[in-house]
Amino acid sequence: MSAPSQADAAAALLAVNRRRRRIRRWVAIATLPVTLAALLLVAKLLSMYAFAHTSISTFVSGAYAESESAARGQDIANWFEPFAAPYNIGTALGGADELGASRAELERALPLAQGLQVCPVLINLSLVVERQGDAAQADGDAARAAELYGEALEITVETPEECRSEAAQQQSPQPNRDMSDTLDENQRRQQEKQRQGQQPPPEQQQQPDQGEQGETPQDKLDDIEDRLNQGAQEREDQLGGGQGDDGSGGGTDKPW
Repeated sequence: MSAPSQADAAAALLAVNRRRRRIRRWVAIATLPVTLAALLLVAKLLSMYAFAHTSISTFVSGAYAESESAARGQDIANWFEPFAAPYNIGTALGGADELGASRAELERALPLAQGLQVCPVLINLSLVVERQGDAAQADGDAARAAELYGEALEITVETPEECRSEAAQQQSPQPNRDMSDTLDENQRRQQEKQRQGQQPPPEQQQQPDQGEQGETPQDKLDDIEDRLNQGAQEREDQLGGGQGDDGSGGGTDKPW
């Protein structure tokens, strides 16, 4: 056989190059969905960070409408921290005194929170419910106010003890604001407000015994107080004694 000519060698090289281009093209087509997904993931992460930063910074500056708007941007396809969007929305609405909507968003965030994420959600939810009680009290509805104060106090009492830990403090949205001290202050203030709201008017204090009526508001308050005292005693046992701070406080604290 004669040796292949230069033309044959060139044709063979062109054929090999064509096959390589086809392979590269099909590889590019096959990996295109993965590449697009990776780009979308990066874009999503960057947008989530931008929305979260904007929501927090505008809330701190008092621009609650802008904070809410940015937080709603977090609510779209949020697979990473699903509790964050309703938490930030609820916190912004609380800052704007839209208490009913704020409470609904914080209650939506609660089952989405994992581990120590529940701590700021519960604290803000308790504060918003307490402020609902303040609003009812201002409207002259003392019975409704006492009921809301009781709900706020119950949320505070049932906040996990882990929320007083150093790990919880490090994850706090306001690390310069001690979470354990906040819980103690909320307990004292809400307990005092509910106790004042439970005191009946003078003409109702001498009513006759009405028999078995089920659990009364006072019974519920006594039960909460028992749990408060038990929790306080357990913390004193752990710390070697309390500090004896009595500041009952007046106004309701701001959301975190």
